[in-house]
Amino acid sequence: MARMFGTDGVRGIAGSELTIELATKLGQAGAYVLTKEQEHQPTIIVGCDTRISGGMLASALMSGICSVGANAIFVGVMPTPAIAYLARKHKVDAGVVISASHNPMEFNGIKFFNGEGYKLSDALEDEIEALINNNMKDVVLPIGSGVGKIEYRFDLVDQYVEFVKKCVPVDLTGMKIVIDCAEGASYYTSVKALKDLGADLVAIHTEPDGTNINANCGSTHMDELKARVVYEKAQLGIAFDGDADRMLAVDENGELVDGDQIMAICGLHMKEKGILKQDTIVVTVMTNLGMTLMAQREGIKLQKTKVGDRYVLENMMTNGYNLGGEQSGHVIFLDDNTTGDGLLSALNLLRVVVETKKPLSELASVMEVLPQALVNAKVPNHKKEDYMEYPEIAEAITVLEKKFNGEGRVLIRPSGTEPLVRVMIEGKDQSIIEMEARKLAELITKTML
Repeated sequence: MARMFGTDGVRGIAGSELTIELATKLGQAGAYVLTKEQEHQPTIIVGCDTRISGGMLASALMSGICSVGANAIFVGVMPTPAIAYLARKHKVDAGVVISASHNPMEFNGIKFFNGEGYKLSDALEDEIEALINNNMKDVVLPIGSGVGKIEYRFDLVDQYVEFVKKCVPVDLTGMKIVIDCAEGASYYTSVKALKDLGADLVAIHTEPDGTNINANCGSTHMDELKARVVYEKAQLGIAFDGDADRMLAVDENGELVDGDQIMAICGLHMKEKGILKQDTIVVTVMTNLGMTLMAQREGIKLQKTKVGDRYVLENMMTNGYNLGGEQSGHVIFLDDNTTGDGLLSALNLLRVVVETKKPLSELASVMEVLPQALVNAKVPNHKKEDYMEYPEIAEAITVLEKKFNGEGRVLIRPSGTEPLVRVMIEGKDQSIIEMEARKLAELITKTML
């Protein structure tokens, strides 16, 4: 049976895959596992993004939390990194975010943080899942005054804004910036923070209605932001995803600046200031080859992990590094927050622009981005880990690897959150690698369906 928890919590279509029954059980089991060692009555902070299903799932989740005797504090719409911060600040026992991040509106997800603001280990997630599968066996549900209560604190969002501004107190006076909030959780926090810091701000997609999150906007759909930056003659643009834990940028010419380039820019600046710990950046196997070439040239070391910001974070914590992330825009500044934080990443990037007095295009040129083609192959969710068990797929991958040997690479991986196998090919000729990626993705879909 497939594991309930993916790389970023439990996800599925709200109401059919992620049901209110499952949300209730996750609340029960999560609260029990995360707080069973506590001698006090535990408290869990809960927030959500702007999806229409967020309130429904939050109510079910908090019912489960309260049913095992824990209290819930509902903070409403909040970026994922804000929940991690607030759990730490208010010394509660855990935090939960109801969000499917960059996924389409009909999806939703449930993601847990511990009391220190870190994502849960695989072992803790497995313990929660086992408890659900055993129907909460041996868990005694309290009655009467033993049940938990729900408190509503919609004012805590401003505490997060003040925290991020304190982390990166950059003066943005006179800087024209366009931001795309993806009709998601950053629609208030990013606008307030950037305006408070003095930016001349043009904010788009800041009117969420529950159904328009990520719809042709945000960090997964950058065309409108690129055009708007050029039209407004802005210094740069910033795009968030639905839960604002990732961020991508656009330079003054309307060109994309991705997560690899953001890490290269910020990492090099941190190294020059002597604050990049061990002169090392933690990246994933999906990181562009251009990042490796930049690091070699500039005396920066790279540590590579498998895909998923949780694995980047684990490496950072184990080895004492303070910068890491993914090409997709999940960037972790571990000196300040315990998870990817789009607003924090944006302010760190803006600080480099302000302090160097260089346009973003010049800063981004420190790293040459080699052509990559990424194509998704749709496959049944329960089969997506098994693609190498099909001989024709394994043979096709081997043939491609020989073809690109020394001048590129082939990387195949199952999505952690969707019924997809992702095919990534890197090489010198964009048209060739796109053709080969499409062919391989079509073969995977045809073979595995």
